[in-house]
Amino acid sequence: MICLETEYFVISKPLLKAIGLWPYQQSALIWFQVILFSGILATVIIFQLTTFVTSKCTTNFVIKILSNAFFFLTLLTKYTSFRLHINVIKDLLTQLQDTCNQITEPNEIAIIRKYGYNARRYTSIFRTFFLSTVPITIIGQVLPNIFHSVLSNNESRPHNLQITMEYFIDQQKYFYFILFHLNTAICIGIITTAAVGSTFIAYFQYACGMFMIASFRIENAMENNKLQDINNKHFILIGLSRAVEMHRQAVKLCDLLICRFETMYFCLIVFGVICLSLNLLQIFQTKESGEIQEFVLSIVLVAVCGFYMFVANLVGQDITDHNDEIYVTVYNVQWYKAPLHIQKIILFLLQRGVKSFTLTIGGLFDASFECFATLVKASVSYFTVLYSTR
Repeated sequence: MICLETEYFVISKPLLKAIGLWPYQQSALIWFQVILFSGILATVIIFQLTTFVTSKCTTNFVIKILSNAFFFLTLLTKYTSFRLHINVIKDLLTQLQDTCNQITEPNEIAIIRKYGYNARRYTSIFRTFFLSTVPITIIGQVLPNIFHSVLSNNESRPHNLQITMEYFIDQQKYFYFILFHLNTAICIGIITTAAVGSTFIAYFQYACGMFMIASFRIENAMENNKLQDINNKHFILIGLSRAVEMHRQAVKLCDLLICRFETMYFCLIVFGVICLSLNLLQIFQTKESGEIQEFVLSIVLVAVCGFYMFVANLVGQDITDHNDEIYVTVYNVQWYKAPLHIQKIILFLLQRGVKSFTLTIGGLFDASFECFATLVKASVSYFTVLYSTR
């Protein structure tokens, strides 16, 4: 028997537990942790926006603040949305486990295990990429202050943060408390991105496995030796019905993941495009002004946003391709040798395949490579407009 939690969610599980998002943890202590972490992320955004109260709001300054604020807004959106729908995640994991328990044919078990290992491999890459940005960001903030202290020859120099914030207190006196608050928010946000992203990748990979099992069942049902034996009509019908049922479950899983989290996905798309555009502009501004720390920070944020967009659309393209593969399989089987009533079922399956199944967000975005190109193009276009109007 396949145990999803212990075999294939072993990577994302400790990350989800660390930030209070594991669906089987519902204690009062976990709720306190969730409120605390949400508050930390929210206050980092607020204290960035409060700089507009005490500073002169030039165009460059507004872009500098918003380029970071929108990034933290995407982190807060992921964290709160995932927590609000934690029961949906739990129910989907239960449904997926029940589906795996019903798979008993060795070849089908091999297929689902293959996609389980794919999920582990993809989530490992995803986790490694995002968690590697944590030390880069933190060290980038701490090292300059250490160098200033060592090279200042006992001269007092003001501490600086890469991310401008306003706490309405003496920020030099409480600098390390502020730095701790900011770095804690970065750690929570990046772990959230890695954990939530890994979980969704795993779910959609299992959906791909279910699509492949449906294809396998169609091929198995329509084997040539079965079609030639008139006594196999009943077994062919059972095989096709089991294939249709597996396809239905895969589509249902994808639809639930999109329907329940559609608002989150839509907000992430909008915030991601804005964040990418502003940080592209910030790269050029900091390059011209020679601010190396902020230049590196903007590059990191562009890389994170771009990578997340690419992976999300890669997953969507993968789902579409696997669904289309079912109808390629239906088209290639020797349906013309089957009895007439079975040919009608095959015709029905072919008609269903006329329109591709896509992960559609808000009726506007179909997750695919084309969508990724559109989002990048939109981000570059907004950046070009902003850069030309400086």
